[in-house]
Amino acid sequence: MSATLTTRQAGDVSVVDVSGRLTLGEGSSALRDQVRTLISGGHKKILLNMKDVTYIDSSGIGELVAAYTSATGLGGNVKLLGLTNKVKDLLQITKLYTVFEVHEDEAHALRSF
Repeated sequence: MSATLTTRQAGDVSVVDVSGRLTLGEGSSALRDQVRTLISGGHKKILLNMKDVTYIDSSGIGELVAAYTSATGLGGNVKLLGLTNKVKDLLQITKLYTVFEVHEDEAHALRSF
């Protein structure tokens, strides 16, 4: 099962609730497309809520990096919320944990923008 993405607005922040598997193929390209659509629509503050991500592979990690890079290149910002221990460990192993701003609490994450 690939990832399911649901986007909602919290003030001027676009919150993308990601659930399922972020893997090579559908799940990861859907994330990239969603972030690009938001940025091209003028939504520069993006919070990826990952608490329901069950699995992520290297291409899913690549999509997180691509989303972050395209957003920052266009003056936007991507932050992560609610990482599972597996995802957190993977980001630490790949040294990407320091690249992303990671939050546990949604209210705190929203205030950080």
